[in-house]
Amino acid sequence: MKWLPRTLLSRIMLLIALLLMASQYAAFRLYEYVEREPRATAAALQASSTVNLTRAALLAAHEDRRVQLLFELSQTEGVRVYPIADFEVVEALPEDPLIQLIAQKIVAQLGEGTVVSVNHFGLPGLWVSFSIDDDFYWVVIPKIRTELPAPWQWVEWGALMLALSLLGAYLIAARINRPLHRLAQAADQVAHGLKADPLPEYGAEELRRVSRTFNEMTVTLAQLDSERTLLLAGVSHDLRTPLARLRLAVEMLSASESMKSGMIQDIEDMDGIIRQFLDFIRGLEGETEQKEDLNELIRATAERYARGKKQLLLNLDALPKMLLRPLAMQRLLGNLIDNAFAYGGKNVEIVTRNQSGTITLSVLDDGPGIPEHEMGRLMRPFERMNTARGQDGSSGLGLAIADRIARLHGGHLTLHNREGGGLEARVTMLRR
Repeated sequence: MKWLPRTLLSRIMLLIALLLMASQYAAFRLYEYVEREPRATAAALQASSTVNLTRAALLAAHEDRRVQLLFELSQTEGVRVYPIADFEVVEALPEDPLIQLIAQKIVAQLGEGTVVSVNHFGLPGLWVSFSIDDDFYWVVIPKIRTELPAPWQWVEWGALMLALSLLGAYLIAARINRPLHRLAQAADQVAHGLKADPLPEYGAEELRRVSRTFNEMTVTLAQLDSERTLLLAGVSHDLRTPLARLRLAVEMLSASESMKSGMIQDIEDMDGIIRQFLDFIRGLEGETEQKEDLNELIRATAERYARGKKQLLLNLDALPKMLLRPLAMQRLLGNLIDNAFAYGGKNVEIVTRNQSGTITLSVLDDGPGIPEHEMGRLMRPFERMNTARGQDGSSGLGLAIADRIARLHGGHLTLHNREGGGLEARVTMLRR
């Protein structure tokens, strides 16, 4: 749901706040229900006593003093007395359970025929009828006399409880969130090919178990990586040395030059496959990051290709210096450029752009492009195209290595078909 907070801490605090408000509302409604009967009894008794005392005072007073008595009652007690006119229309009582109950109890105490109304003629108050001889009157009791004051103390205590509960929720959630945050950071380091520091194992048993398991996993991964590097160092020596001898033997053969050049090219392809395989397996994490100008690395790479009779068109935007691993970035450029020359023709262009806090590096070619449904597959190791852009003796690791290097720099590699033909290999990185 879009309206839900994103963090665990804010969700816990929101949940506790909603539960407390719901419980406070339910408690207030329960209090109102429980207090309805005693409140109605007290209000009805007060109203009946006021009516009886007013009636008795009027009966006891001399006729000449009644007007003065009514004035004094109004001034001192707030009680007013009005005569009931003939054919006076009395509005029905509102659908308020408390008022209905008060009216029932007043009628029960003063007798049948007593009329009860509220806000009669638009004047606020509890209106109760009584009679003296054949004359009928209203006694208007101020509304404040018939209702208990709202329990504002409940609101104050409820607000205090809410604040204390949110404080407790914050402290508890913070203790849960802190190790989870460390775990997320460590997992992000592992995802980018970095070595994560061991997580402290403390807190609740579940959190300790997660941290312990993650630490064991990172140790196991480090051991596997070490064993893999050792194994492949031997593979590099054992395979490349025979290949060098084989190439020397081929050059000494008394065969046609075309046959010898083909065999030498096959040997070079095999050596290139082994080199790419080792580059992918060894990893690139050991190189230290340093402030570098990406454009300068691109120009140096272009000069190296120019010496090999391969021209690159450069379209470079002004870029700030960034934290880069120079050798790894040169390897990324080499893989993307080699792919472009191998599959995309002779016109290869490199473009850099600095936009909205991100740096983009694009290698463009004018080849046949790649079907959209194949692009995701080609980013995986050992995947190659066998149609459209053709295939050679490569291992299918060039794009996987480039993507790995891009992720090592906090970015990612994507492929896009160009309008009018060709492919764009785009590396997007955050400016650091």
